[in-house]
Amino acid sequence: MQGDAEDPGPGASRLEGSGSSAANHISNPGGDSVVTSPQFPESLESGAHNAWTQVVSLIEEAAQLLHLDEGLTKMIVTPERILQIAIPVRMDDGRVEMYTGWRIQHDTSRGPGKGGIRFHQSVDVNEIAALSADMSVKCAIVNIPFGGAKGGVTVDPTALSRGELERLTRRYTIGIASILGPDRDIPAPDVNTDTQTMSWVMDTISMVRGRPTPGVVTGKPIAIGGTFGHAGATSVGVSISSAAIFKRLELPLEGARAVVQGYGKVGSPLVKLLTDLGMRVVAVADVEGAIHDDAGIDPEGLAEHFAATGTVAGYERADAINPATLFAVDSDLAIPAALGGSITPEVARTMAAKVMVEAANGPTTREADAILDDRGIISVPDVLANSGGVVASYFEWAQDLQGFLWERDLFAKRFTTTMHDAINHVFDRSESLKVPMRAAAIAAGVERIAEATELRGLFP
Repeated sequence: MQGDAEDPGPGASRLEGSGSSAANHISNPGGDSVVTSPQFPESLESGAHNAWTQVVSLIEEAAQLLHLDEGLTKMIVTPERILQIAIPVRMDDGRVEMYTGWRIQHDTSRGPGKGGIRFHQSVDVNEIAALSADMSVKCAIVNIPFGGAKGGVTVDPTALSRGELERLTRRYTIGIASILGPDRDIPAPDVNTDTQTMSWVMDTISMVRGRPTPGVVTGKPIAIGGTFGHAGATSVGVSISSAAIFKRLELPLEGARAVVQGYGKVGSPLVKLLTDLGMRVVAVADVEGAIHDDAGIDPEGLAEHFAATGTVAGYERADAINPATLFAVDSDLAIPAALGGSITPEVARTMAAKVMVEAANGPTTREADAILDDRGIISVPDVLANSGGVVASYFEWAQDLQGFLWERDLFAKRFTTTMHDAINHVFDRSESLKVPMRAAAIAAGVERIAEATELRGLFP
């Protein structure tokens, strides 16, 4: 199971990069009785593909571009709080299994921490730290009043019964409850968590505190404080980003050809959303295969085929093609909406589109990114393009605090305005800084974090 995540993909971090530096985190300044680690384990501080050091390197590059001083850069890079907990769970057969979980608050200079909770066997402190920093930058890019946080448990949720999963969720929630709250840290769904998981988290916090706390999580069902528009928000944000960048580049949208890699919870709605914009989705791929029709693939027909077969492969109204050649298909827009690292140097050299909008997390390697820049292909980075989930979460949180459910039209209007403002701001910074969109996006986020950090000063 996987909800409409603020972090919609399985990659370790959207801020795809490489680097070698890291920083120790600041001990808990709030005096809470929580266990914090004094520094990252030494084993996590090395390695060319370390998720944490990759994020650090990009933040540091942005700080250099903005001419921030070394002390301020250290404050921005360093996580504020790292909480690691042991999670005992009584299984259905009576035995007790132990799991490990984390909640990391990277930066709260601009507001309470915001970020999903993921359940996956690959989760570790390195990954969660990287994703928490990613959320700090993402929230700043779209200019919503949140900092960055992330949580996770090292577990294979498919091996648990529903009862075991609920007990795991509730015990994990108790373990991190002291640092959660509408004004402190607000989780959301992520990999292998969903609206039901968030319902358990909210109920657990409400029981512990003796009062309803709908604002403590987002991504909830509407019946208990959710909002219209959260489901599918990431896909809608990608489609808005696509239309906005075409407008800024003065490219015609009507009749433009798009290719979409991935037909999951983000990619599948995009086929229809892009078609509704007047584009032709000429190729789609998933893990089983790829299809092509230069006249445009019918969204409803493909959805019916997928519902019946579980794959886009074999769709009789399109031609089968090699998935490896998907991005070489003649097109104007390329959307990677599958796994991280899918845009390799080989793919970048043959990409036919003029514009790439990243729906997945970290789909482009650093080497491939350089090739795309050299070829003049405009990339709207994941940290900007797939931020619709966290924007929707912000609106849900605001409605919970207000005790007032917005109408669908009001949600859609404010969502569209927020995404357009973010795209235009990053595009303008790209031109003023004379750097590609990816570097400009990260710089825009770091710039806003730096401003908030400097305004607040250093206590004591």
